[in-house]
Amino acid sequence: MKQAEDLRRLLESIDHKSYPAYKSAQGAYAFGGYILSIDHVQGDPFASPSKVSVTVPHQKAGYPASLFDTPWKRTAFEDYLVRQFAGEIARFNFKAKGSGKSGLIATSSPGPEILSRTACQCDENGITARFEVGFPAFGRTIHSGELIKILFDFLPKCVQSVFFYRSRNPREVQAVADLAEDQHFIRQELKRLDLAAFVADGSVLPRESGVSSRPMKGGVAFYSPEQLKVTLNLPHKGALNGMGIRRGITLIVGGGYHGKSTLLKALELGVYDHIAGDGREYVITDETALKLRAEDGRSINNVDISMFINDLPNGRDTRCFSTPDASGSTSQAAGVIEGIESGARTFLIDEDTSATNFMLRDELMQQIISRDKEPITPFIERARDLYEKAGISTIMVAGSSGAYFYIADTVIQMDCYRPFDITRTVKEACARYGQDPTTSAPGFSLPSGGRKLSIDASSASGQSRMHRGSFRGGREESRREERIKTKVYGKDFLQVGKEQVDLRFVEQLIHSEQTAALAQMMRWCVEKQLFSRFSVSQIVELLTKEIRKGGLTAISDTSYGAMGLCMPRVQEIFACLNRYRG
Repeated sequence: MKQAEDLRRLLESIDHKSYPAYKSAQGAYAFGGYILSIDHVQGDPFASPSKVSVTVPHQKAGYPASLFDTPWKRTAFEDYLVRQFAGEIARFNFKAKGSGKSGLIATSSPGPEILSRTACQCDENGITARFEVGFPAFGRTIHSGELIKILFDFLPKCVQSVFFYRSRNPREVQAVADLAEDQHFIRQELKRLDLAAFVADGSVLPRESGVSSRPMKGGVAFYSPEQLKVTLNLPHKGALNGMGIRRGITLIVGGGYHGKSTLLKALELGVYDHIAGDGREYVITDETALKLRAEDGRSINNVDISMFINDLPNGRDTRCFSTPDASGSTSQAAGVIEGIESGARTFLIDEDTSATNFMLRDELMQQIISRDKEPITPFIERARDLYEKAGISTIMVAGSSGAYFYIADTVIQMDCYRPFDITRTVKEACARYGQDPTTSAPGFSLPSGGRKLSIDASSASGQSRMHRGSFRGGREESRREERIKTKVYGKDFLQVGKEQVDLRFVEQLIHSEQTAALAQMMRWCVEKQLFSRFSVSQIVELLTKEIRKGGLTAISDTSYGAMGLCMPRVQEIFACLNRYRG
C-alpha cells in the first residue's frame, strides 16, 4: 500500500497543473493509524465534491467490542461517530481557499433519529467514515498546497479526535450503547405486553417550531394518566413509568391546539430510536406502524380496494384497481391495503389529513343515500375487523365526530398537552346517546398476496433498451448499453430515468438520504427488470436480501456514491414501489 508521504509528493508534483491531474491521486494511503482512500475525484472545482473515506482498524481505534456487539448498538455507535465527525470537520469547512467548492469538507447531517447510514460503518475491517472534500483550485488550476493542508493537517486532527477511543469520554460513549439497549428492550416489551406504543413520563413532545426537530424550550412534559400507566424495568435506566397504548382501537381527542397531533407525530416518529436529549428518546412505537392519509392525485397500481370500494356505477372491478389520478378516498383505501401488504401492525391516522367520506358516513347521510347507492364502505366499519381478524391496531386523532367513540377500546383526551383517560366517561355517554348502528359492515376479507405491478409497455421497452439483462439466483447476467440515472430532490421526490416518484405524503420518510437509498433501489429494480417477473413483496424481499448481504453499497450504482445513503424501513420501500408510475 502507498504511504502518506507518497501522496504528499504526488500532490506537490501536480501543483499548478490543470484540474484533471488530481485524478492521479485516487487510491489508498497509509497514514498514522488509519487508511485514507481517495475514492473518486471531481471533474472540476465546480462539480460535486470528491469522495474520500477513512478506515481505522479496530486494534488502532481501541473501542470496546461491547459497544457494537448487537445490531441496535452498532447502529447507535455508528450514528454517534457520524455526529461527532460532522461536528469536527465543520470547524475546518472552507478553511482551505479556492474557487467553486474548494475547501468544502462535509459528511452526513443527522437529525434526532438514529438511522443506519453509509457515512459511517463498523464491520470486521474496522470503522469506515465516508465524506466529501472539495479539492482546491484557483480557476481550474490545481492548488495542491491547500489540499495538503486538508489531508495532512485538518483531517488527522478530526480522525484522532473521533475514531480513537482514547480521545473520547468513555462514559459518553457507553451512554450511547446503554440507551440503545434500553430502547431495544422497550420494543421487545411492547410485544410482550401487547402494546402498540409507549410514551415515557417526562418526555417532551412539542417541537420548537413546525420546521424544527428540536424540543420546545419550556415545553410541557408528558405524564401518563394512572389508568394507562405502565412501569418498565430497563437494563440500564432501571424503572421507567409511562403511558402504554394497548393494541386495539385508540382515539386521541381534545380541543384544538391541546396536543393531539403533537402526540400522534411523536408516535409516528417513534418507529425510530432517538438520541438522548431529544425529549422523545423513550417514545417507542411498534416499528411497523404506518401513517395513513389521503393523497389526491397519486397513482394506484393493481390494488384490491374492494374491502372499502365496490359496486362502482361503471361496473369497474375494484379487486385489481389501477388509476393514475386517485381521489382522496381511493388513495386512502389503497394505502390501507398496501400497508397490510407491507406488514404494518398499527395504523396511525389524523382526521385532518384524511378523506371524510372514507372515514365515516353519519346517520342522516345513510338515511338519505342508502347503502346500495354508496360504493364506499368507510373505515369506521372496517377498523374493528382489521384488529380482530387481521391483528392491525388503529391509533387515530379525532376532533369533529363522535362516531368512533362507539368502536374505541381506549380514548385519550389531550388537555393542555396533558393526557387523560376518558374511556369510561365516553362509554357511559355512548350508552346514554344510544348505540350507533353503523360501526360494522359485512364481507370483510383480506386481499390475496402476490400482487404484481402492471408495467407500461413503452416503459418496459425503454428499460430493455437501457439494460439488457436478467436476474438469476441473486446474480446479474447482463450487457449494459446505458446506466439509468437517478436524481433526488430533497426527501420528497426522486427520479429514476425519466420517471419521477412523489413521496411528499410518505410522512415517516424523514431524511433525504433515505430518499437517495430508495432511488438506488428503484434503479436496481428497473435495471434488473424485476417488476415484470416478481410480486411487490418478492421485490422487497430480493432488495432487503441483497442489502443484508452487501449493505446499501450493493444496490448503489457506484461504490463511492454510497456515502450519502440511509436505510429506510420496509414500509417506505413498499410505499416507493407503489408510487412508481413506470
